[in-house]
Amino acid sequence: MKMSVVLAGKGPAVFTIGPDQGVREAIQTLAANNIGALIVLDDRRFPTGILSERDIIRECARRDDTLHRSVGEIMTPEVTCGSPEDDVDAVLKTMTTGHFRHLPIVEDGQLVGMVTVGDLVKARMDQLEGAVETLQTQIMDS
Repeated sequence: MKMSVVLAGKGPAVFTIGPDQGVREAIQTLAANNIGALIVLDDRRFPTGILSERDIIRECARRDDTLHRSVGEIMTPEVTCGSPEDDVDAVLKTMTTGHFRHLPIVEDGQLVGMVTVGDLVKARMDQLEGAVETLQTQIMDS
């Protein structure tokens, strides 16, 4: 199964933020939307970082002024991105190996979506359930 199938099922909504915006604003966006990460976009709308709950917690543990800093100061700058043509199983392996839960999906240099490990596990489970139902139907019809 390709990432494009997962994106089609969950929709293209992605929450983003600019690197100059404040950490406090990022926290408000995360909480208001019940999400775990924001994609940090540059002026061209290309992902230049990701800000996760983990990034914020780690920085709060290091510094007392975290809430008064900019997103660009505490974000994870090396962002692994996927494409709509990537295979779900390969992406799950990459995310598991890299210990990250969010993956921006980029096509032609533009952000087109984001998936989480949960999205991919759900898609894989749905696919397996469909295969089981097909096999059960085939057995019953035999």
